[in-house]
Formats: sequence, structure tokens, C-alpha cells
Amino acid sequence: MINWGMIGCGDVTEVKSGPAFNIDGKSQIYGVFSRTESSARDYAKRHNIPKVFNSAADLIKSENIDAVYIATPPSSHPELALAVADALKPCCIEKPIANSYQEARQITEAFKASHTPLFVAYYRRTLPRFQAIHAWIQQGEIGTVRHVHWGLTQPSKARGVDQKYSWRVDPGQAPGGYFDDLACHGLDLFDLYFGPIKQAQGFSVSQEQLYDVPDAVSGSWLHENNITGTAYWNFASLDASDEVVIIGDKGRIVFSIFDDRNPACETQNGNDSVNIKHPKHVQQFHVESMIKHLSGEADYSSTGESATRTARVCEKILSGR
Repeated sequence: MINWGMIGCGDVTEVKSGPAFNIDGKSQIYGVFSRTESSARDYAKRHNIPKVFNSAADLIKSENIDAVYIATPPSSHPELALAVADALKPCCIEKPIANSYQEARQITEAFKASHTPLFVAYYRRTLPRFQAIHAWIQQGEIGTVRHVHWGLTQPSKARGVDQKYSWRVDPGQAPGGYFDDLACHGLDLFDLYFGPIKQAQGFSVSQEQLYDVPDAVSGSWLHENNITGTAYWNFASLDASDEVVIIGDKGRIVFSIFDDRNPACETQNGNDSVNIKHPKHVQQFHVESMIKHLSGEADYSSTGESATRTARVCEKILSGR
């Protein structure tokens, strides 16, 4: 049994992640800490968590905590993660790993130096729907991959529109706005599908000018195997759309990163699609993969090193260099 300590108990932990850590006989959330004590106690009561800690440091250092899940906004990740690395405990960090490539490297190198496992919650790597797409690619269903393109649009979610604060439009928490929170999911998946990206560039602007972070970003990149990629992310659009197209020399694959649509594989020999629903707790397979890694059963690919590669690409697209 691995006893996890969870730092932060925001929306992502209610259904997506928190309950997924409870696996009979293998894993459980033993303790929780939040900057707001009442939130931590309420969460612990509703989710049957035995211990509420008075500080993040107490949780990290506790003899009853075997591993730590950091579920806070990314600006707090470096300080917390470095403390976990110093305590020599395995760690899972919510994505993105940090707000900058430099911070991501600092975190990853600390865990590497302490010979301690570090995971990042890019759980799409483990979801069966996205694994089915990966299988199509690996089996050569669309031949040799030439290009990948992703378009993501959403209506404005500025504080002035919905009257609700979001760390995702706070420049101190997410300098790249919703791009920081959402684009990394797809870019990390492309790292899995096609290998590391060696070059990337882009443009980022605030088109609505309702907050001090970009709401429109476009980018292009080149994988080490010479597969090219392009994308646009616009969070000031009329409506929502989400489509990825992987182009091969014998067909194409069309799917969504966030929308609930069936992926389709289109070739000269016919079309194929898969109807695979996500589990209720979408981080279920991510947690199971971490447990298998920690028990020595199988390696897990969503590590600090892969997340740091994604952080580098995101930074290059945002900075235009």
C-alpha cells in the first residue's frame, strides 16, 4: 500500500484525480493539505481521508506519507517539488510541470540527482482512446506520418465575462493564460506519438485585451524525425472546436484532445473508428501506471523528463523563438 499525501484540493481533485488514487490494497490518499484549512477538512471528510496536515512541509516529511501528489497551480510547483525531492519521496505533479522551462529543468534535475521517481499528470498517455490512436500510428495504418495539425477554439472565459476568478488568466499563475493549461496536453501527446520536438516557434497575443495574458496563440514545430506540426489556440472565439488531424502518406487520423468524439482513421482501403469512453476518474490509468512503475512491474512514460520537453516547446511557442 502506497500512502499518498495530496497538496491542494481544487476542482481537478474532486472527480478527475483524487478518487483515482484509491486502489484497493495498492494505493490510497492518506493525508491532504490546503492553504485553506476548512477546504482541506471538508475534502477529507467527503473523501474519507484519514489525516489533514497543518502545512505542506509536515505532509512531505511525515513518516506516514510514502509519495506526494502536488495538485496546486503551477507557480507553486518548484518550491513544493524541490521539498519532495529533498525528502526522497516519489512525486506526481499536476500539469504543466512548471511555468517555465528553467523551472521544469530545476525540478527534474533535483529528482534525478536524488534517484527518486517523478511523474507528471499527462494522463492522456494512458487513456485507451488515445492508445488506440497510437496503435494506428505504430501499425502503419496511415503509412508514414508527414504532418500533424491541431486547432482549438473556445469562447472567452475572462473574469469580466463570467465574474469568477481563474488562476488560468492570472499572469502570476499562468503567464500563457489558457494556453498554459490546455495546449500542453496535446503537445505532450504528440511527444509520445512522434518523438521529441527539436524546433518550435510561434506567436502569442491578447486579442480581446481583457486580461494580461495571451488569448490567441499559433505555433509550428519540427520533430526529431522530421514530422512537421502546426496549431492554433484561440480563447476569444465565437464557439468551441477541437480537432487534430494526423496526415500520413496513405491516410489520415482525425480526433480531439478534449472533445468527446470517436477517433477516425481514414485510408484508401476504407475508414475505421473506435468508440472508447473515458473512465469516470480520468486519471485512473495514470495512477495505475505510476503504481506499476513504483512496484517495478512496468516503466511509465509520463515522467519529469518528458514533461520538461513539453515545457520547452510551450515556452518557445509563446516566446516566438
